[in-house]
Amino acid sequence: MATSTPPQSLTLPDAELCYRSNGHGSPVLFIQGVGVAGSGWLPQTDDLSSEFACVAFDHRGIGRSRTTAAALSIEQMARDALALMDAVGFPTAHVVGHSMGGVIAQQLALDAPQRVTSLALLCTFSQGAEATRLTPAIVWLGMRSGIGSRAMRRRAFLEMLFPPAYLAGRDLVALSACLQPLFGRDLAEQPPIVMQQLKALGRHDCSGRLPELASIPTLVVAGKHDPIARVEYGRRLAQLIPGSRYVEMADASHGATIQDPSAINRLLREHFRASETPHADAR
Repeated sequence: MATSTPPQSLTLPDAELCYRSNGHGSPVLFIQGVGVAGSGWLPQTDDLSSEFACVAFDHRGIGRSRTTAAALSIEQMARDALALMDAVGFPTAHVVGHSMGGVIAQQLALDAPQRVTSLALLCTFSQGAEATRLTPAIVWLGMRSGIGSRAMRRRAFLEMLFPPAYLAGRDLVALSACLQPLFGRDLAEQPPIVMQQLKALGRHDCSGRLPELASIPTLVVAGKHDPIARVEYGRRLAQLIPGSRYVEMADASHGATIQDPSAINRLLREHFRASETPHADAR
């Protein structure tokens, strides 16, 4: 049976990171995206901890984590993740990243490839600027998530995460309330650190180095209806990492890890197991 520890903290020179570990087995580090606390991975860690030692954390400046640094960068957040691996005793780990977390995972793997057993890059990008590209649809959703009544802002946020077919006929008030513990906040609110995270993401581009990750078993997952990490971004990311496996979820959007956790968890289990077999390195 999986065991869960109370939230713990890691003190760094300019930050304090809150994290939670759960389960036993091969180590897995989960890295979340913009504006989301580590609890956003609960649909994965609650299930996968029956077979794997799972660690998820709050990025500096969000949830229970704090920072005194004046600036934020993807490189710094990748160093945070490596420091956390050291603190929990993970010499190596399967690294899973969603959205901005996928970009951080790529940087971590480039910085310390010997520490990464496998990569799982979910609803993410090869270039941070792809995430911050202002299409008319994203501008409209962004405006609606920041103005109007709290109910209107929550609905706009839900439309960023889920496709119309998923939201049709659902009680959106109940759905928003259900998601609040995962995101660590009311969906109508935006933590101040979000703008810094978006700026850091928009500045980051390690796409030219991604072929260096060819020796790391990599899974790339995209949602067909994702307005943020569009499917063409996922395909490009998979093309840039030789030997990676690309999976496109026909009914999913940016919140695929929440919308269909059983499918995501099945893909992760398969990926972790395949990465640990002897043939995984003979590619």
